[in-house]
Amino acid sequence: MAVLERLRPDHAPALLVFERENRDYFAASVPDRGDAYFAGFAEHHRALLAEQETGTVRFHVLVGEGGEILGRFNLVDVADGSAELGYRVAERATGRGVATAGVREVCRLAREEYGLSRLTAVTTLDNAGSRAVLGRIGFGAVGSVTLGGRAGTAYELDLVYGVVEAA
Repeated sequence: MAVLERLRPDHAPALLVFERENRDYFAASVPDRGDAYFAGFAEHHRALLAEQETGTVRFHVLVGEGGEILGRFNLVDVADGSAELGYRVAERATGRGVATAGVREVCRLAREEYGLSRLTAVTTLDNAGSRAVLGRIGFGAVGSVTLGGRAGTAYELDLVYGVVEAA
């Protein structure tokens, strides 16, 4: 069983493996992180942890039974009761409900642990999986956006009334 955990220093090795193994897969739907990200991964990880300490971001990883990272689920721009949700799931974990479960859990944390009342999210039009996950959870489309030069949709979720529970 996978567990959603707040990002910690000891997640770095498994997180780097996750990012490397899924780089091409992720680049098909979101802008690539670039070679500099991988070359400076240790420093980047430390910077994320320092930023998390400010309370303006909440980074999470979904950790599998063997300690492998199956996904990242992040809340950024945390302010005034809202945040933006971003997530990515390992290619080998897709189609098994991992993304939906992770998003549902981070929504629960956002509401119950972090005191948030609203989440936003964006995805490209060609990312059918991400759009489906957001819809299952209860996010509603609120407008059009451009992500890395690609057409997309902005979504919003009222955490007080809107999270769809598992069937």
